[in-house]
Amino acid sequence: MSHIIAPSILAADFANLQRDIEMVNQSEADWFHIDVMDGVFVPNISFGMPVISAISKHAEKTMDVHLMIVEPDRFIKDFKKAGADILTVHYEACKHLHRTVQAIKQEGMQAGVSLNPHTPVAVLEDIIEDLDLVLLMSVNPGFGGQSFIENTYKKIAQLKELIDWSGSKAVIEIDGGVNDKNAPKLLEAGATALVAGSFVFNSNDPSQTIKNLKDVKW
Repeated sequence: MSHIIAPSILAADFANLQRDIEMVNQSEADWFHIDVMDGVFVPNISFGMPVISAISKHAEKTMDVHLMIVEPDRFIKDFKKAGADILTVHYEACKHLHRTVQAIKQEGMQAGVSLNPHTPVAVLEDIIEDLDLVLLMSVNPGFGGQSFIENTYKKIAQLKELIDWSGSKAVIEIDGGVNDKNAPKLLEAGATALVAGSFVFNSNDPSQTIKNLKDVKW
């Protein structure tokens, strides 16, 4: 299976958002990755529901929405209405993770769980079979453009082992500091989806940069 490339809209030019959305539509990207931050769970604030709804009107590819917020259960129906296809919550933000995952699925979305860099993969052992996606943060969440955390490779290998052991079909997605240098090693370790923000949108030719990531061999 070919790996998935999900450009992070957080790094797009907000003054020309429709232009950047059209670029992703026409590129070899597979998904739109949309980070939602509340200023509480992470020290930054990003898109609200109106912006996600506006993106959804123009996006022609899967809307991969990553919630970095407290009490995500309160907004599951709203994100479905706004256009999310995949909804990912943080393990660290959910008191009743199984209930949250089931609520996401009941709304007809795929369910993902994200782990911060310090959170071990083993915490997912009892829920991995219910997940469509696991997002490993390879930087500390909250801001784009951070340096990649090298321990991520080990976590990918551990997660792949857990997925294989359980029979889960979960996608392994990596978010943070992804570029053309570390992409081959990430895919070799077992990642199946790569989120890239600054590396794509700060490049001279974002569409070509997406193609280069899509064409990575390992």
